[in-house]
Amino acid sequence: MVRPVHANPVPGARGCGRAGRPPRRARWHVAVQTAAMPSWQSTVVNAYLRLGGKGSLRSAEAMRAHVRRRSRRPAPHSPPRSLRRSVRVSRHAEAGWPVYEVLPRRGAVARHVLYLHGGAYVNQLVRWHWYLLRELSTSVPARCVVPVYPLAPRGTAAEVVPAVAALLERMVAEHGAEQVVLAGDSAGGGMALAVAGHLRDTGRAQPGRIVLIAPWVDVSMSNPELAALEPRDPMLARAGSAEAGRMYAGELGPAHPWVSPLFGRCAGLAPLTVVVGTRDLVHPDTELFVERARAEGVDVDLHVGEGLIHVYPLLPTPEGRAARRQLVATCRR
Repeated sequence: MVRPVHANPVPGARGCGRAGRPPRRARWHVAVQTAAMPSWQSTVVNAYLRLGGKGSLRSAEAMRAHVRRRSRRPAPHSPPRSLRRSVRVSRHAEAGWPVYEVLPRRGAVARHVLYLHGGAYVNQLVRWHWYLLRELSTSVPARCVVPVYPLAPRGTAAEVVPAVAALLERMVAEHGAEQVVLAGDSAGGGMALAVAGHLRDTGRAQPGRIVLIAPWVDVSMSNPELAALEPRDPMLARAGSAEAGRMYAGELGPAHPWVSPLFGRCAGLAPLTVVVGTRDLVHPDTELFVERARAEGVDVDLHVGEGLIHVYPLLPTPEGRAARRQLVATCRR
């Protein structure tokens, strides 16, 4: 069950207890609804993911070993062949990176979406990203622009954020802000916020809307609430995630707003749509970010999936399909 979150703060919430971290003032109250249990399909996906033991995210050492393997044998990022049956896919270069464009086979587009993929800044696009892009392209309908940014540690925030900002600036200039949506999942959601903040800070226009799927807003993974949540998340773990974030941070450090937007300013950002599950390790920090954004005057549309996991809108489950329909409707606004 996916539901909007009401802005009714619960009094007496404690602080986070970490120097430099935004203070924890209140948790957003979530109205309890019946039939909020995840579907059997989501339960099966959770069980399947647990078999993997969280892979490279289970420890800093496992993450470093994963990055070394990927440096020797990079993962592919091209779309599945089946995708081309329903959309047109082209590829060009921007800033020396591959950039894909996904368009409907027929008809005009209603929106231009710059999509930034997740993967802890160390992994490429996977098929579920491409399936979401296909749905956005055919159902909005949208032209989806997908930069294949360099992965950490070769690619760091100091290089990636300004380059993506320049690409977004050109899209806004060409099509108008109201026609452009900036979107991303997980690490890509964090990057989207960093890019939007950089445009704001340099006096450049925002897109019409920013859409975030389980955004990673603090790569340090230092929120004390995460310790209790980690065993319930079948996908993410703190140690490996923090190591990946450290690699992406490079010389800027994990607390820089281009790396961890939770530590940046929110005022002046475009309206936000945020989707996150409660069994997702990024959920507590996402709530903190939403609270700060609303306090600073940003229009935020927050949807919380009860009992659902990281980036569930990308998954082949009833909840994922419902979330994708909502994302399509959001991009059409």
